[in-house]
Amino acid sequence: MEKRYALGIYRSFVMLALRRPSVIPALLGAGWAFRRRGWYRKPPFLPLPSASFLRWRLDTAYGDPGARPPPDEAERFLRWAARMRRGR
Repeated sequence: MEKRYALGIYRSFVMLALRRPSVIPALLGAGWAFRRRGWYRKPPFLPLPSASFLRWRLDTAYGDPGARPPPDEAERFLRWAARMRRGR
């Protein structure tokens, strides 16, 4: 269940990137910033956030761990997060 949920979220981010390619650098930066510890030890060997982190993050943002952020809101968050990382 956790992996299926994460795949759905990842798929929505891929669709966002296909519709708005300018968000790709922000998306990659967020993926790296939120990557799961030890991502290089377990398949699929991608630096992606864990499903439990995604559920927690969406629960704190929307009050529902199964929420799916609307594409416009996800894009705003990704661009904001990129600006915050650059400002450090």
